[in-house]
Amino acid sequence: MAIATEFKPTIVGFLCNWCCYAGADLAGVSRFQFPPFLRVIRLMCSGRVDLEFIFRAFIKGADAVFIGGCHLNDCHYNPEGNYDALGNTLIAKRILEHVDVNPERLRLEWVSAGEGIRFAEIMNDLSTQAKSLGPFGSSEGIETAELQSRLEAANQLVPYIKLVERERLRVPVRTDEGYREFFASDAFNGLFDELILDKLDMSRIMGFVRTEPVSAGAISEGLGLNPSQVARHLHDLAQQGLIWFDEDQTLVAAA
Repeated sequence: MAIATEFKPTIVGFLCNWCCYAGADLAGVSRFQFPPFLRVIRLMCSGRVDLEFIFRAFIKGADAVFIGGCHLNDCHYNPEGNYDALGNTLIAKRILEHVDVNPERLRLEWVSAGEGIRFAEIMNDLSTQAKSLGPFGSSEGIETAELQSRLEAANQLVPYIKLVERERLRVPVRTDEGYREFFASDAFNGLFDELILDKLDMSRIMGFVRTEPVSAGAISEGLGLNPSQVARHLHDLAQQGLIWFDEDQTLVAAA
């Protein structure tokens, strides 16, 4: 009789060198107890955590991603460095949700060098949460390979997302409240849908069409997108010369 083994999640942690990493070190030296699921990647600043880092971690098999930085307004290099981490995390969560990855798998916390016990408490809570979510894909009810494919499409858009963020999605007030209000606003939602999520869906469609000629219906079913959305995106892609219809009215990607 096979013995069931306990699920041990893989948590990739991007830790700021000066605060959160030092807090983790203090937790270890002080022998505060927490599960050994965290795989630490030390960075000089949490603002260095690129969207690509987050997506790649999940693509490579992480069950959860943790970002730990200095408290807001206490960044060691730039008073706005950890605000960049906050903005990237909120954007990443929106994208994860759009591609049906549970956004609770991504977590951002502020931990100072003297908060070893706080770090241990966060790790205990995060480990419990990751275990309850289960292996990547289980709480989503979607095959891991499919989720990874969706994240690859998102990852290909990262340079474009950075440009859009810099030019069109500037946060007017650099405070925690200001960021959360901006990212929850109708103005942001409209721009985000138009400038990022639509491009992400189009990227997924192009990846689907490149495999073989397909119908619009097959795209809608295969990607889980609304038929009207697919029709709109196909119209835009055709106008850009990226796809065309063959004599059987199936879609073909431009060479």
